[in-house]
Amino acid sequence: MAGPKILIIPGSLRTGSHNVKLAAAAAYAFAQADVQATRISLADFPLPIYDADLQARSGIPKHAINLKRMIGAHRGVLIVTPEYNASVPALVKNAIDWVSRVQDPHETRGQVFRERAFAIASASEGRLGGARALAALRLILSACHAMVIPNQLALSFAGQAYDDMDRLKHFADIEALTAMVRQLIETSDRMT
Repeated sequence: MAGPKILIIPGSLRTGSHNVKLAAAAAYAFAQADVQATRISLADFPLPIYDADLQARSGIPKHAINLKRMIGAHRGVLIVTPEYNASVPALVKNAIDWVSRVQDPHETRGQVFRERAFAIASASEGRLGGARALAALRLILSACHAMVIPNQLALSFAGQAYDDMDRLKHFADIEALTAMVRQLIETSDRMT
């Protein structure tokens, strides 16, 4: 496979999650573009709620270090987040909070965010498709000095968006996903 390595992080652990399905659809789109994509689950990186006192007492949890290194091993990152109360879920925010604290000896703090391209997507049963969560996530990543590409995907009415193979079935959704995937690949390529 050619092109940059891409990491896909679904921000949901729920069985049957529309966002996990969207992450799988994105992985398929990257494969169609002949780009290697790795899809992970945040369940494999369990983290306590970020607390500076806990960090001072116990240091950075190993799962935060491992997640930061997983991000660092890829040139582009796609975060697919649900929308909870018009924002990102605690799972996504907490993972970013911990990763932003990890600093390897040869790095500056937050370097992992500055040196790769990020894309964001969301799926929701509602009409807005998680657009408010995407606005919040873009703000959080920008505060970490991440380069977030302009194209994003807010998949509305997600309960009717997938076919029997869990692939997107509506042309407009496929086009939006393809445009986001293409832009993340191109931007990640320029950042190497």
